[in-house]
Amino acid sequence: MDTTAALKPIVMLLFALLLTTAAEGVDPCATHDDLSIMHVYGRCSPFDPPKPEPTWANTVLDMASKDPARVRYLSALAAEKAVAVPIAPGQQVIGVGNYVVRVKLGTPGQTMYMVLDTSNDAAWAPCAGCTGCSSSTVFTPNSSTTYAPLDCSLPQCTQVRGLQCPTTGSASCFFNQTYGGDSSFAATLVRDSLTLGTDVVPNYAFGCISSTSGRSLPPQGLLGLGRGAMSLLSQTGPLYSGVFSYCLPSFKSYYFSGSLKLGPAGQPKGIRTTPLLKNPHRPSLYYVNLTAISVGAVLVRVDPALLAFNPATGAGTIVDSGTVITRFIQPVYEAVRDEFRKQVHGPFSSLGAFDTCFAATSEASSPVVTFHFQELDLRLPMENTLIHSSAGSLACLAMAAAPNNVNSVLNVIANLQQQNLRILFDTINSRLGIARELCN
Repeated sequence: MDTTAALKPIVMLLFALLLTTAAEGVDPCATHDDLSIMHVYGRCSPFDPPKPEPTWANTVLDMASKDPARVRYLSALAAEKAVAVPIAPGQQVIGVGNYVVRVKLGTPGQTMYMVLDTSNDAAWAPCAGCTGCSSSTVFTPNSSTTYAPLDCSLPQCTQVRGLQCPTTGSASCFFNQTYGGDSSFAATLVRDSLTLGTDVVPNYAFGCISSTSGRSLPPQGLLGLGRGAMSLLSQTGPLYSGVFSYCLPSFKSYYFSGSLKLGPAGQPKGIRTTPLLKNPHRPSLYYVNLTAISVGAVLVRVDPALLAFNPATGAGTIVDSGTVITRFIQPVYEAVRDEFRKQVHGPFSSLGAFDTCFAATSEASSPVVTFHFQELDLRLPMENTLIHSSAGSLACLAMAAAPNNVNSVLNVIANLQQQNLRILFDTINSRLGIARELCN
């Protein structure tokens, strides 16, 4: 059965309900629960898009232009040799977050919209009195009855880089971090209650930001969903049993949001899975074994060594929530692109990060792209394969080559290719699951 055809009546019904709701003056965002995931510029996000307000296609183009910096950062992480997972590596270039989730910090809870990041462990938020912070919404420690700064002598502080602790005596755990290439912040490692939906996590360690410079910092902070020592999964222990999943809404879904599910309960049954691989040098990253790629009925010829997992060099493939479009190292991408071009009617042109754009009238000839993982094949829906120009006249292959730098060995499965899929992370059993789902 054609899944797209089956979903079409549901989409039409939801759209009709949305129109009815809007006509009645009811806020469609009011029903969203605390673990809704929304695009940073979606209708239900508190953040305003740039002015003049761009089309969704131009928004994606702008976000994708920041991907190279993030992929360089991820490649640097993959090659890192430190076993202890830091809250603040000396030079971080994470990039602008695309999806946010509503959480509460402190007692009583103060609402913050934090960026989700599966390749980072730390959580951090702007705090009252912050110099240079861009958001008027900040965490106020003095209003929380459960807030406490962490001392340099505590174990959590030993996992922080950029640390400024005295060699003798006691002091608060203070650190500096560079972020986004043109930004930096100073923070104190603190602990307080973190509320996620109806769950309250006591004594959650996070960075309380006191000053910033630059414009790349997520305005209300970041929630790290990696699997290192300072991550949400590590700090919550048996509460979530090392399991979470998300469903990311399409960038085009202005009024709708996806969801974050924490813990084994409520996760899809019988979901197809592939092994999660462990890189002991960088345990935060979610590596998977991508064995091959098909374009249509053609298995693309790629040297297996270019896809192979190698902990020593950081090579392999990761699943990441913060990169916009999937990036393959250059020889892999060129092989996929060239086969795609063979099967689509040209001519081809470039648009921003995309080098394989063609007349949208030829879209019907576009082949299905399939990622072959160990024990799992993911056939990408066309909405996860192509992006259209703002005028709608061009369709582009929504993938690109990774930056060609000295450590360009990492392939990244990005969030545009994950949209309207339930992505399950089971760190205890080392499995990653994928199931089709209408996230909106």
